[in-house]
Amino acid sequence: MLRYERKYLVPNEKMDQLRQRLMAFVQPDSYALKNEQGIHQYTVRSIYLDSLDMECYNQKESGIQLRRKLRIRGYNQLDNDSKVVLEIKRKIGSRIKKHRASLYFNDLDDMLRNAKLEDVIITQPGKEALDDARRFFFHLKKKQYRPSNLVVYEREAYHGKMDQGVRITFDKDIRSRISPKIETLYDDRNLKRLFYNHFVLEIKYFTNNMPLWAKSLVQEFKLRNDAISKYTIGYDVSKFNQKLTY
Repeated sequence: MLRYERKYLVPNEKMDQLRQRLMAFVQPDSYALKNEQGIHQYTVRSIYLDSLDMECYNQKESGIQLRRKLRIRGYNQLDNDSKVVLEIKRKIGSRIKKHRASLYFNDLDDMLRNAKLEDVIITQPGKEALDDARRFFFHLKKKQYRPSNLVVYEREAYHGKMDQGVRITFDKDIRSRISPKIETLYDDRNLKRLFYNHFVLEIKYFTNNMPLWAKSLVQEFKLRNDAISKYTIGYDVSKFNQKLTY
């Protein structure tokens, strides 16, 4: 299913006030754990894959409206039961479609080497996980994608009280490292910060129009919709030490 995704770069100083205003309309994501400050969040870890000629990076920089990104995503810290997600994120104009398949991190390296998807992909009734994994692997081999950038951040996540399809996230302390290895998905060393004084607010919804309460918050806080790519910004910061003006 296609969904709309709006991104806003917000000063950290507005975080508490924005959170307080949101709570009348949202509730914490059930997968998020409460930290010492009482905030429900979790750590997101994504290894973005790209071709040798950096096709995905260049398509984003050129503003191409129909494009895809491949990434391997994990969460929190590594343990014996850690799962990862093979994900294709397709951008179709202003909308997003994702193909996702899960497996255990301990099976990931062998799967990438031997393509034994049926042995390791976690399937569920009514889900297309195996087909999505095959689609992921097809693009991986066709374009000879390899790990390009590791992006890590803390995600504070909520969903709408009245509409479970509406999702609000605060992505904080975003950091990255280029040319990672698959086995370093959970390695936090040598990461560079993308923004020192801002976080990324994302509003995601499936209807043609943003919910009125969300639109009113955007207007109240004077937020500007930006085409923010953690992958490309993180790559620039890590590769070129590019100074950002945010």
